[in-house]
Amino acid sequence: MKIAIGSDKSGFSLKEAIKAFLKEHHYDFADLGTTNLNEIKPYYQVASAIASLVQNGTYDRAILICGTGAGMSIVANKYKGIQAVACESIYAAKMARAVNGAQILCLGGWIVAPELALEMVRAFLDTGWLQDLEEWRKTWLSNAARKVAEIEDEIYGS
Repeated sequence: MKIAIGSDKSGFSLKEAIKAFLKEHHYDFADLGTTNLNEIKPYYQVASAIASLVQNGTYDRAILICGTGAGMSIVANKYKGIQAVACESIYAAKMARAVNGAQILCLGGWIVAPELALEMVRAFLDTGWLQDLEEWRKTWLSNAARKVAEIEDEIYGS
């Protein structure tokens, strides 16, 4: 699994902690900015660049960090086929993957403590879509995903 990670200034410190965790646990990842506090990129620039790389398959998953996680998720969700979820708990991060098949985890550097963020990242990366769900729920969610794709096709075209 190839992972992209990025932040704006507000998420920089948390991104650095997550990078150390990813490196320690041998995840394949790339830091796509902000890479230092002298070269600050705005949230919309980072989210747009990374969401397009997840959309085209260059990266399988991504982690985006801004002040609240909301700005990054708003921008990333503009891309067809992308599900980016701002989370504040381990359970939400896991369910974003299992239930929604989210490819992008968005975190708030002002909100989520580093220790909690690392557990959220672990849950997000270690959970597969529909993992550990009942058969009836898997069927229901698969059908729901097709309906969401149809809605996207209506909005964005095929």
